[in-house]
Amino acid sequence: MSVPARRPRIVVVGDLIVDVVLAPSADLVSGTDVPGRVMLRQGGSATTTARWLARRGASVSLVASVGRDAAGRALIATICHDGVTPHVARIAGHQTGRVGVFVDRGGERSFVQDRAAALRLAPEHLRESWFASVELVHIPTYSLLDHPLGEAGRRAAELAHSAGALVTVDLSSSGPLLALGRAGALDVVGGARPDLLFAAGSEAGAPAGDEESLLEVAPIVVLKRGPRGASLLYREGGAARRVEVVAQPVEAADTTGAGDAFDAGFILGWLAARRTGAPVATAIRRGAVDGNRLAARHLLRPRKELAFG
Repeated sequence: MSVPARRPRIVVVGDLIVDVVLAPSADLVSGTDVPGRVMLRQGGSATTTARWLARRGASVSLVASVGRDAAGRALIATICHDGVTPHVARIAGHQTGRVGVFVDRGGERSFVQDRAAALRLAPEHLRESWFASVELVHIPTYSLLDHPLGEAGRRAAELAHSAGALVTVDLSSSGPLLALGRAGALDVVGGARPDLLFAAGSEAGAPAGDEESLLEVAPIVVLKRGPRGASLLYREGGAARRVEVVAQPVEAADTTGAGDAFDAGFILGWLAARRTGAPVATAIRRGAVDGNRLAARHLLRPRKELAFG
């Protein structure tokens, strides 16, 4: 009789926010309006990763904070629907965070953030019991910045390491990191002692100045290349190694969240391979293949709007 695969237990720490998506169907014209779509959706890098982890069978909890408002209630209901356990602080006097997402006609995105209550997650909101027997804790860099959120993210990393869990960090966005300067950025990311680091596009060399130098921060670095796949860096015998994994390009009008779905797929594939005792190169290649597949699935999946009330 076959033994069922063990469900990985994962904690994700980060934003649970509303995305206000603006997708014009014509070029913008200053001083007037153009047709398009305006949508309210679940946002937050951490939340998207958590939802995909849960959809793929992991036992997942999300540590986050929202306001005491209708948007916060709608977001919590949304993640519960996917099987994510919410450890969500409700912050009085602060509205649930919002991010304006402008999607141009080529699918590229620009963001305006008003994270509000999302920044108010504090170390005292965390419980040590949430991290007991956890296999991995995933932390976007957003959760290592600002006050008191940054302290909460660092506390989550400490609890993870104390519990013997792996820690993965996604650089998320280069802007907030580079605002600290390279030395400050390295201190923030390295302070979490990540076992694996995700980076994409302009974020890849942001903290260290070049991609390979990121191996000074984490022993494994996953460089997400979007439709071109992923580059995987790791150290073996004191030397830096690189593995390239190609992806099947997918046409999509809105790529929001694809990188977060990639993280979920990678984490699950990587953990599954590690359990078999696979070599590092084999495990991370498995992770990248599964990550690319889940990112493609995310791009092809219809995105639902938040349901209020």
